Amino acid sequence: MMKAKLMVTALLGAGLMMLANTGMADKPVGITRAMMDVEVVHKGKKVKIKRNQNNKNIVNPSFSKTSRPCPPFCIQPGTLAPGVETIGELEVLDYLKKMADGDDSILVIDSRTPDWVKKGTIPGSKNLPWTKLNPAKGADPVSIMEIMENEFGVTESEGLLNFSEAKTLVLFCNGMWCGQSPNNIKNLMKFGYPAHKLKWYRGGMQDWEILGLSTVSD
Repeated sequence: MMKAKLMVTALLGAGLMMLANTGMADKPVGITRAMMDVEVVHKGKKVKIKRNQNNKNIVNPSFSKTSRPCPPFCIQPGTLAPGVETIGELEVLDYLKKMADGDDSILVIDSRTPDWVKKGTIPGSKNLPWTKLNPAKGADPVSIMEIMENEFGVTESEGLLNFSEAKTLVLFCNGMWCGQSPNNIKNLMKFGYPAHKLKWYRGGMQDWEILGLSTVSD
């Protein structure tokens, strides 16, 4: 009987060692206590957003730098403009889930330039570089209007813009030191886009990466 007990103990110990060595002993990393992942749609394909399950994972080196020159990489305020809601990761996930479930009144926008997007973006988002909505960077009013009509659901009649069917836009860029999504939001407001239909994910990719949330490369 004693030999049998010793053998069982040894086998259990070996099993635990194997789990530890393969990383399977890591404790689960949920998004919330009740949610492990969120299924979204990115470029027509279903993608599950979840957190990295490796308890020893560290942040992507692209987002580990703490001291970028200011200007232009200055700390953004918590409130960008009156009426524009600043949101966090759970709210972004909720908007993405609504989009995946068929709500076409929402659009999540990555405001960064394509070189950054290639390093990884939020699944379900659409890239619209900040330069395309910025007259100071060569964007003309006609092309901006085309984007608002074709992408955002804004309509025009006799020179007047109608935002009644305009989409709710959730915009982000590289984080609290990035001015690209703030530029997009401020320029849209200059064209009359309603503030309550503009949501700003201030933490952006820096916070997304720090939390180990899934990314896709465009």
